[in-house]
Amino acid sequence: EGAELATGGGRGGIVVSTLAEARFFAAGGFEDILYAYPLPAGRMQDCVALARRLQNFQVLVDSPEGLALLRRHPLPAGKRWHVWLKLDCGNGRAGISPTDPNALSLACSIAADSPEEVTLVGVYAHCGNTYGCRDVAAVQDTARATTMAVVDFVTQ
Repeated sequence: EGAELATGGGRGGIVVSTLAEARFFAAGGFEDILYAYPLPAGRMQDCVALARRLQNFQVLVDSPEGLALLRRHPLPAGKRWHVWLKLDCGNGRAGISPTDPNALSLACSIAADSPEEVTLVGVYAHCGNTYGCRDVAAVQDTARATTMAVVDFVTQ
């Protein structure tokens, strides 16, 4: 009910951090779900099932191996993987650093190598490093630093 309220009844455009959440919301009629965790090789069949079932199941990729994994699991005709490049802007948990020389080449590979199978939606960064902040100013500083890291990356 909370997700339906948050989306204005649209039942789309939500972000989940587990496949269990994705399945739960899919069962509740949500058709546009971003799974905001780098693609887990051991759970690929779950991702394939959700991508086949939903109008728009989106995933994060943070390595060439993740992209290769998607390509080894093509979706049926008329469907493609919708991919966000996961950037690590200081959290240290997941993603490729926006200053890593391989990050731009990975983004280009996602965007150009097999557009009939994979579509680059954009870049994704999570300010999880705000969890340890002690005050609003520290949260704002972290948010600004993350924003600048993303802007610097996408404008290079």
